[in-house]
Amino acid sequence: QVQLVESGGGLVQAGGSLRLSCTASGRTFSNYAMAWFRQAPGKEREFVATISANGGGTRVSDSVKGRFKISRDNAKNTVYLQMNSLKPEDTATYCCAAGRTIWISVVEQTYSDWGPGTQVTVPS
Repeated sequence: QVQLVESGGGLVQAGGSLRLSCTASGRTFSNYAMAWFRQAPGKEREFVATISANGGGTRVSDSVKGRFKISRDNAKNTVYLQMNSLKPEDTATYCCAAGRTIWISVVEQTYSDWGPGTQVTVPS
C-alpha cells in the first residue's frame, strides 16, 4: 500500500501557474506509475496526466495539453504537476494516484492508492 500526500494547491488568477507536489511512502516509489486526476464540483473525476515508473513515458489529457506537465523525482518519492496558463475550467480538487504497474494509464481502475487531494481555484 502507498500513502500519498498532495500539496501546492491554492487560488491563482487566470493565466497564472501552480506546481502541485505529491509525496509517496510505502511501496518502492520507482516501482509504479503515477498519475494526477481532478474532480470539479458536480462533475465526475477525470484524468489529467500520468507518468511511468522510470519517468520515461508521460501522457496528458487533451484539455491540458501544452499547459500542464507531469514529472517525477524518484530520489524524493515525489511526483509533480506543473500547471501553466491556468483557466477557470481548471478549478477542481487534484488528486495523485499510485499505479498497480510501471506503465502509464488513463484508466482509474489501474491505480490502487489515492491521496486526499489539493484544491486549485482559478476565478473567472
